[in-house]
Amino acid sequence: MSDSTGEIDFNKMDGLVPGIVQDAQTGEVLMLGFLNQVSYAKTLETGFVTFWSRTRQKLWMKGETSGNRLRVISASTDCDNDTLLFRVAVEGDGLVCHEGTVSCFTRPIATASKIAEAARG
Repeated sequence: MSDSTGEIDFNKMDGLVPGIVQDAQTGEVLMLGFLNQVSYAKTLETGFVTFWSRTRQKLWMKGETSGNRLRVISASTDCDNDTLLFRVAVEGDGLVCHEGTVSCFTRPIATASKIAEAARG
């Protein structure tokens, strides 16, 4: 986690980059949030994922009220330096989503292959 903020391209999305959060132990994708330069620097400084809330227009550390903080095990960027991946250990009861689930990705979407599969019986 020794990268400098100058290496991440915050310009493509008006100062923000997506931050994918993945459980370091299971590999499950837990959530996606957005980071600006300040929240990215705060994440590197504290070792806990800190996002920029687009709706509240302020920094927020995931788990600051629930206790389900995301302790960074490793961090990497994609090949374009405009998306971050945080592999984390979840502190607290492990329920990352505000809806009380481990992952925010719990709502299936019907895709062409799933529709065809259902039609076959």
